[in-house]
Amino acid sequence: MTKRILQIIPTLDRAGAEKQLCLLAAGLPRDEFEVHVCALTRGGPLATDLQSAGVPVRVIGKRWKLDPRAFWQLKQHVARLRPDLIHTWMFAANAYGLAAAKAAGIANVIIAQRCVDPWKSRLKLAIDRAMACRSRAVVVNSDGVRDFYVQHGTPAERIRVIPNGVVLPSPPDSTRRQLLAELGLPEGSRIIGWVGRLWPQKRLEDAIWAADLLKVIRHDVHLLVIGDGPQRDRLHRYREQVRIADRVHFLGQRSDVPRLMPHFDLLWSSSGYEGQSNAILEAMAAGVPVVATDIPGTRDLVLPGVTGYLVPVGSRAGLAKYAERLLNDSALAARLGAAARQRVEQEFSVQHMIDRHVALYRELLM
Repeated sequence: MTKRILQIIPTLDRAGAEKQLCLLAAGLPRDEFEVHVCALTRGGPLATDLQSAGVPVRVIGKRWKLDPRAFWQLKQHVARLRPDLIHTWMFAANAYGLAAAKAAGIANVIIAQRCVDPWKSRLKLAIDRAMACRSRAVVVNSDGVRDFYVQHGTPAERIRVIPNGVVLPSPPDSTRRQLLAELGLPEGSRIIGWVGRLWPQKRLEDAIWAADLLKVIRHDVHLLVIGDGPQRDRLHRYREQVRIADRVHFLGQRSDVPRLMPHFDLLWSSSGYEGQSNAILEAMAAGVPVVATDIPGTRDLVLPGVTGYLVPVGSRAGLAKYAERLLNDSALAARLGAAARQRVEQEFSVQHMIDRHVALYRELLM
């Protein structure tokens, strides 16, 4: 007899946790699990992917942080669906989902913490601790996230580390020359990629400044910024102030990142904090070496001198230094890229991520 699983997440935007939920929901064995997804606040482009995979999607439409109407609708949805297990993702979904589950008499609830969250207030961290104690398990995606929440009072015995999974890309269907022509870049340009939400924690200013440092010594490097977010206009103005609009290109939100990624010479990740970066994993899967900030979560992925390099947070010179090293040494870049892809194949495949969740679900549903 199949077990019914309800996954609850704030949105279905094209972002890290949302991608992992979609991979999990679509990949769970259908002869064992009947999967439903609920977006608490709004849907998004990933809703179409879920529906194409045959996963029912419900959008609640929460409008405020404290929204009694949204809670009532979620509780009614849970009561009608009567899932055997509820798996919630991130703070708002954890809070609303756990409360709705308890109100509907659902005992099996897993909450997920996806990032090192230094922005959280003492109140929110206290709520996290309380939710951890009321749930059956807390799923985190890296040792860094586990350590952060244990440090802030989450019982270590409730935490399960399940790393992210990433799809290994197919060989590119276009050449580097075709991509450069498509983007209007000079033939022979070298490409550094940056992928993420335009949000303060990502510290894109550091990458823009590092691109300006590279411009002093090279005339062929272009930084492609892929993503969107609330800081878009401010970052556009910053690029103009640095006077590097000819080398830093904002491509906006793209659905074809896997098509672009194999043509990157390297990826920069300049974040101040993360959980476990999907962008880094996707670059590694594409055989692209990574230069990233030395932060929890990222340390689990990038092995210095093996799959890429790590630099201190805010080290613009460090980003430029290692980029220059990789751009000047094609054999080194190829060796690091190959090792990165092999590491993903062995430790961060989608199937590994799904299998670990299946094992946890089975344990709790016995």
